[in-house]
Amino acid sequence: MLISYRYKFLFVHIAKTGGTSIRAALNPYRFKDPHFIPRFICSKLSSLFDHRLGVKIPRHAKAVTALEMLPRELYDSLFKFAFVRNPWDLQVSSYHHIRRERPHLIKHIENFEEFLEWKFDPQRPYQYIIDTSITLQSDYVIDLHGRIIVDFIGRYERLEKDFKEVCRRIGIKPPELPHRRKASNRRPYQEYYNEKTKSLVRDYFSRDIELFGYEF
Repeated sequence: MLISYRYKFLFVHIAKTGGTSIRAALNPYRFKDPHFIPRFICSKLSSLFDHRLGVKIPRHAKAVTALEMLPRELYDSLFKFAFVRNPWDLQVSSYHHIRRERPHLIKHIENFEEFLEWKFDPQRPYQYIIDTSITLQSDYVIDLHGRIIVDFIGRYERLEKDFKEVCRRIGIKPPELPHRRKASNRRPYQEYYNEKTKSLVRDYFSRDIELFGYEF
């Protein structure tokens, strides 16, 4: 999550949706915030004590976290936005991310189908630090009653266009979006799937698919 009180925006960072590039583009605007120094100190203290102090909003926090933590008038005054991604494409991105950065976790897995079976296995202990993309994207933009509480939901599929719209709404000149964590060995996501794995993703992410209008 990225907040700027001067420019009045709140970015809800959903994993694997281009958020790292968006954060990199918008990070410089944090330095102009009147609360930057105390927030920076709190962030460093939080890291020093292994985040046991409860003074830092996590990187991939949901919008409801800010809704509960911030004064309501402040939350309402912010332009709140997030980006989402086709769930089938997102899981291919997750597969390559873990193979690249945490290969020891899936050294027993030989292919994408086994990866999805392992990932969606209800008996496997959930481990947030491994990969947050098992969480429904819709969970990041709703309150406890299921109501959408952000002002704009952009699409990874039109990242640059929607990011320019975000900047227009914020009132800043669109900075260049750097390409961060972009896989170089990926095929089109459709080529990774068979009927079984298509169904696995469709069933697990049915709410995202319906809410955001995605198709395979």
